[in-house]
Amino acid sequence: MKHIPYAAALAVFSLLTIDAHAQQAVAAPTDPQIAAIVVTANQVDIDAGKLAGARSHNKDVKSFAHLMVTDHSSVNKSAVDLVHRLNVTPEDNPTSRALKQGGDENLAKLKKLKGAAFDKAYVDHEVAYHEAVLDAVDKTLIPDAQNADLKALLVKVRPAFVAHLEHARQLQTELANKGE
Repeated sequence: MKHIPYAAALAVFSLLTIDAHAQQAVAAPTDPQIAAIVVTANQVDIDAGKLAGARSHNKDVKSFAHLMVTDHSSVNKSAVDLVHRLNVTPEDNPTSRALKQGGDENLAKLKKLKGAAFDKAYVDHEVAYHEAVLDAVDKTLIPDAQNADLKALLVKVRPAFVAHLEHARQLQTELANKGE
C-alpha cells in the first residue's frame, strides 16, 4: 500500500466517510450542508490547481492543474447556479470547515516546495484528495441528498472526479518513473 504523507487528505477522508456505526449516531448532512461541502471541496482543488499552474515547470503537471481549475470551477458554477435556483443557502458545517482548513494546510505545505518535490507533493495530494472525495460522494453526499436536482448534479459530476483520479494516478506513476 502506498503511503500518502498528507494529513490533510487523511483528515478529509476521515471526515467525509461515515462508517455504519457512526451513521447511527451522526445525523446525515442536509442539502444546504451538502451544497457547502461541494462548493468548498471544489474550491480547495481550484486553489491547489492555481498554485500548481503557477509553480510547476512540468508541462504535464501544469496541464493537469489547468484541467483541475477549469473543471472544478465549472462544477462550482453549476452548484452555485443550482442553489440560487432552489433558493438554498449553503450551510457551513464541520465538514466544509475541515475541508477549507485542510486545503489551506495543503497550500501552505506546497508553497514551501519547489521543482520535482512540489510536483510530487501536488500530484500525491490530488490522488488522495480525489479518492476521499469520491468515497464521500458515493457513501454520503449522493445517498443523503434529498433534493433531486442536487442529487442529479452529484451523479452527473461523479464521472469527472473518477477521470481526475485516474489522470492524477497516471501522472503520479509518470513522475515516479522519471525519478521526480
